[in-house]
Amino acid sequence: MAKGRRMPMGMPGGGNMSNMMKQVQKMQKQMEEMQRDLEQREVEATSGGGVVSVKVNGKKNLLELKIDPEAVDKDDVEMLEDMIVAAINEAFRKAEEMMESEMKKVTGGVNIPGLI
Repeated sequence: MAKGRRMPMGMPGGGNMSNMMKQVQKMQKQMEEMQRDLEQREVEATSGGGVVSVKVNGKKNLLELKIDPEAVDKDDVEMLEDMIVAAINEAFRKAEEMMESEMKKVTGGVNIPGLI
């Protein structure tokens, strides 16, 4: 390196560190906004041809569970339990897809493990 040409803070790339920090701060703000948005957005899933219906938000909080009363058979509770589990799992899958889609918008498609 030529005499008199020091990089700020001794970092390779010099001023790029400042730009990188600004980008990180911007991404952090976008992530916080995305988290608030996901909490407000809802997805719905059904099972058993609509016998069981569930709603979850984008943060995978169960908001609503509806069961068609005619589907309640005291002699086959296991079937109803299976339909509930299936509907919840499908709703969680949809919420995960929504979260991943929003995450790609924030990160520009770069996968950052453990970000959410």
